[in-house]
Amino acid sequence: MKSTAVRRTALAASAAALALLATACGGSGDGDKKDEGKGKADASASAAPAAEALTAAELEKAALAQADVKSGKVATKLEATEDLTKDQVKPDDEACLPLVRAQAAVAQGEPAATVKRSWTDEPKKPAEDLPVEEAMMASLDVDKMLINLASYEDGGAEQAMKGLTTAAEKCAGGFTATVAGEKLEFVKAATTAAPEGGDEGSAVTLTMAVEEDVEAPSKIVVVRKGATLVSFSAVNLASVATGEDFEVPAEVVDAQVAKLG
Repeated sequence: MKSTAVRRTALAASAAALALLATACGGSGDGDKKDEGKGKADASASAAPAAEALTAAELEKAALAQADVKSGKVATKLEATEDLTKDQVKPDDEACLPLVRAQAAVAQGEPAATVKRSWTDEPKKPAEDLPVEEAMMASLDVDKMLINLASYEDGGAEQAMKGLTTAAEKCAGGFTATVAGEKLEFVKAATTAAPEGGDEGSAVTLTMAVEEDVEAPSKIVVVRKGATLVSFSAVNLASVATGEDFEVPAEVVDAQVAKLG
């Protein structure tokens, strides 16, 4: 297994690390309202005021803080290996770019402002009577999540959500990408149940080829509230080694989404 690939995947948790990715969040309630007043909505859609893009200072206030979570550690400054830029992320198929950016915690499109955070779960203490290998694997059972908040003008957040959904459909059979100079292979992209709490939501599980006989999950969760898009990229260190599935910490996603109002 490439140690750098494992580290980058573990640190660039794209979720996704980011629980649960892609179907419209809050979709059922919104769908009923849409049907009830469809004619009126169509007539007044052009007059509806667009949500304003948050400034960098406003995004900082809205970003996850240590006091918002009951466990784990929130970091407000990312390490260089985690804090990637859009020029460091390049899929071989441009249609898959939204997925690669979300996986690497890079903002979609051209945001007006963006802020990043990371959350790392507390290591679990293995039982004293476990065999050495099992104890080592138990100590690796740590969830890691990178969080990117981005605000957009002129409907950019809605466009970014649509782009992510389209990419998940077009790239379901897998794709390759170069991330920070390293070639990564994703064998499939599967949409899963979306989170609630926003105007739209999406969740995708990416399966990455780690070594010849191991394929590891990386999860992406994306939620839109108004003109703000928040993406979560999540991995579990033990899952990177074993290929076993893991659950994205929903309480962390919920805490961040709640701060967007």
